[in-house]
Amino acid sequence: MSKTDVRIEIDGARATITFHTEDGLNVLSPDVIQTFGEAVARVKNEAGVRTTVVRAEGRVFLAGADIKVMSRFGPDEARDYGELGQRAYNDLASLPSITVASINGAALGGGLELALACDFRIAVKSAKLGLPEASLGLIPGWGGIPRLTKLVGPSHAKRLYLSALPVSAAEGLAFGLVDEIVNSAEDLDTRVPVFCQSFSRAAPAAVALAKRAAIDGDELSAFADCFSTADCREGTAAFVEKRPAAWMEAPNP
Repeated sequence: MSKTDVRIEIDGARATITFHTEDGLNVLSPDVIQTFGEAVARVKNEAGVRTTVVRAEGRVFLAGADIKVMSRFGPDEARDYGELGQRAYNDLASLPSITVASINGAALGGGLELALACDFRIAVKSAKLGLPEASLGLIPGWGGIPRLTKLVGPSHAKRLYLSALPVSAAEGLAFGLVDEIVNSAEDLDTRVPVFCQSFSRAAPAAVALAKRAAIDGDELSAFADCFSTADCREGTAAFVEKRPAAWMEAPNP
């Protein structure tokens, strides 16, 4: 199997992280997770980025962790692999920009866990989404269980991670796993930028602080911190003066 590459492109206010494998089967080996984490760190350091899209080229979105590598693990190696993935995915979840998983095919195991760490998920109608780890004698290790439970509730979450059976994009849409469905991978390339643009009215600082509050649960502190930002001063002034707001660059929350 050829190696999965992680490519990053930053074009103004939009960052795009792309997984690519010559044979089209994107797998999350330890090296790939490490490279993905470095790409996320680069996005975080680009203050002007307002939306981040995670996408893939080939037959699948992400087929999950590298099972061949994992088959040789003991508990210590497994913990190291889990910590590596959790760091990368937690950093993705805490990015101050809005994040969208553009799912062009199967998102399984660690691939679905990555999508769950994004703010939104847009998938082709033929996509399959699942956490098959139980069929291998495993469980998700990169934050999939708590994120999925928070997103769709305990019943739907348990159906996925206890049965090991995938669901269709349409099924996922019905219970909130997927936000939108499109017909083809080509339609993703059209729809995702439009979806990202729909957030342009929101102040970057407000987005960053709202995301922080969603993670740590401290909405009051985030609300108070809004009043130390240039975006708050600009937004309230623009409202009083009845003019469009001119937002500043997004800070780290």
